[in-house]
Amino acid sequence: MKNYLQAVSDIGTDTIWMGRDLGYRGGRRTGLALTDEYHLSEMTRVYPGCDSQQATHGPAIAERTAAEIWAVLKSVDIPPLLWNVFPFHPHEPGNPFTNRKFSSKELALVDELNSELFTWLRIRKIIAIGQDAAHYASRFGLPIETIRHPSYGGVRDFRAGMAKLYDLPPQISQQNRQTSLL
Repeated sequence: MKNYLQAVSDIGTDTIWMGRDLGYRGGRRTGLALTDEYHLSEMTRVYPGCDSQQATHGPAIAERTAAEIWAVLKSVDIPPLLWNVFPFHPHEPGNPFTNRKFSSKELALVDELNSELFTWLRIRKIIAIGQDAAHYASRFGLPIETIRHPSYGGVRDFRAGMAKLYDLPPQISQQNRQTSLL
């Protein structure tokens, strides 16, 4: 995490792509927002100085949201900070292979962390990935652009929203996703 955050700082990005929280197939395994094990090998290319290694045994696990995020990320000139409103993996008690929404008490525990991080990195704009992220990101007082989350039937809208936001060809996300999964 330290190398990742330093790489983001060195790049000088002022934008964050913000999800809601870590999921059990992606961030729970990598510790990184919107990133699955399958895309860890691309971290150094996108975020120079960040050499992330798979921490689990067995084959790398791919996760749909991460695949869509990284497909777009490959076409962005200055990569954003990938982060979550709640930067941990909330799960049902005793079952880490589940996802649940964080509680307001849990969220209160990370407000200061998020604020300090945004100040340190000089974040000026939030791209909220989904309505939940947009709702909670509003607490930071920064401009927010909301893009549909790619899960639950939102892939087409996510791709179109990112293409419009970054002035990319509409098919770029699909092309990059296909090559990233080869």
